[in-house]
Amino acid sequence: MQRISTGTESLPAAVLADAAALHAAVSDLVRIYQFRDRDKICCYDISVTQCYALEALAEHGPMRSQALAERLLLDKSTTTRVVDALVRKGYAERKPDAVDARALSLEITRAGQSLYETISRELVAQQAAIVAALDPAVRATVIDVIRRLARTAQARFVSGVSVGDCSTGSACGPGGCG
Repeated sequence: MQRISTGTESLPAAVLADAAALHAAVSDLVRIYQFRDRDKICCYDISVTQCYALEALAEHGPMRSQALAERLLLDKSTTTRVVDALVRKGYAERKPDAVDARALSLEITRAGQSLYETISRELVAQQAAIVAALDPAVRATVIDVIRRLARTAQARFVSGVSVGDCSTGSACGPGGCG
């Protein structure tokens, strides 16, 4: 079996070929969904990032800005701009934190919850149209594989491992690109 070196580890050529095919497939899927999300969500006068923030607040409840930044994988200044826009539009509000009254927590408003539910319903309806033609067993397998890939990618990439080699200063991580 032919093995190819990828820096610090040696992987079989077949694994690298599958990795390249996965990269291409995920890139295509992400690109399609980004355009779909941009076109669908932006018609509600919020950005895709603002929608992700609403989703986080709707599904996980009130949280401090730092926790939201971590959940969205954004830096603090970007998160502040996202939250400021949601507050200005009436979709979120800042309230004293339940644990530390000196701190502020972000909370979704009724209008924000309603908007999130509307957008979510429409996006789920689009997904239903996509998966309707698939056999139920295939649907379950596809969903399971995508969840596993997401968990594995999060464990690897969110931990700071990204593209490149840190020893050469060409890697991107939590501190940015070197």
